[in-house]
Amino acid sequence: MNKKLHLAKEKLIVALDVNTTEAALELVRKLSPRVGMFKVGMQLFYSAGPDVVRRIKEEGVRVFLDLKLHDIPNTVAQAARALAGLGADIINVHAAGGTAMMRAAAGAVRERAAALGLPAPLVISVTVLTSIDQPVFQQELGYSGDIQGKVRAWAILTKEAGLDGVVASPKEIAVIREACGDDFKIITPGIRPAWSVSDDQKRIMTPAEAIDQGASYLVVGRPVTGDADPSAAAQKILSEMAEVL
Repeated sequence: MNKKLHLAKEKLIVALDVNTTEAALELVRKLSPRVGMFKVGMQLFYSAGPDVVRRIKEEGVRVFLDLKLHDIPNTVAQAARALAGLGADIINVHAAGGTAMMRAAAGAVRERAAALGLPAPLVISVTVLTSIDQPVFQQELGYSGDIQGKVRAWAILTKEAGLDGVVASPKEIAVIREACGDDFKIITPGIRPAWSVSDDQKRIMTPAEAIDQGASYLVVGRPVTGDADPSAAAQKILSEMAEVL
């Protein structure tokens, strides 16, 4: 693997949207030569339980634990403390929970990781989900203004709370970079190669477009795991990413 493809691999996260540890491990073993990190979300975590994170880590890959914690500060801190013991590399919370909640989560994660002698996971916040478009944002959720402005405000709040970055659609990468700097991590779902379908994602870009905008990591699910040949699909995405790296 050449240098650009290796760099692309380190930036590619594949979502393990399956129900069992066995199915997740099968995908990890098939895709790990081309994928640097795997996302364990609610579907897999709630179906298979916390041990699935440890089992995936045993395969020598990184894990993004995507549970979007959102509650009062003490509850989120205690949940984050428990999750930090699983060895995940990234843990997330909802920016909508506010500064006190985010600070409590980050502090609990770093304290627990230090006590266990583990590297501290990145703690990031989720901004506006990529399945939400402007009409839903205003008419159903009741927000004024536009999505980009809200994402920018939440990214700034996240940085001020001491977190490492945000999850946001690729459409907001540029404004987050301008507001929060080059070291701030931006994880972008809503990635759809030109050869795939958009499914329920609304604010989307191709892998090359998102990397060119400045994304730190791309999260891809169904275009890889739903393909008849997931390994070949991942390779196509790597090649597209490498073109702009």
